[in-house]
Amino acid sequence: MIGWWERRRYAFNLVVGGAGLLTVGAVNLFSALPPGGGPLGVPLGPIAVYVVLANLGFTAGPVVDLLIRRAWGHGYAAAGPALFRYGFVFSVGLTLLPIPLVAVEWVVRLLRLLG
Repeated sequence: MIGWWERRRYAFNLVVGGAGLLTVGAVNLFSALPPGGGPLGVPLGPIAVYVVLANLGFTAGPVVDLLIRRAWGHGYAAAGPALFRYGFVFSVGLTLLPIPLVAVEWVVRLLRLLG
């Protein structure tokens, strides 16, 4: 069962990492658009913390999966795929969340300039 989870870790990291690159690029783009300052750069410290936390969250998947199987038996073996899907979607969504936030912030900056 743990092997099932670990076979998915690479794809998880690849997709969440790609979403992170997209987010960093979009945040820098919106911060560079007038009116405003310039690009923010790549905040390596917070990114490293996020990567560690995302992988700790992923590691919680097999732990919860084992606890479910232990508590309710192997009839609940289908919990692993559901846990993976929900965690995957949550992680990608959380990683992409800054994009709409900075887009709204840019619109507010623009409206202030025009108003």
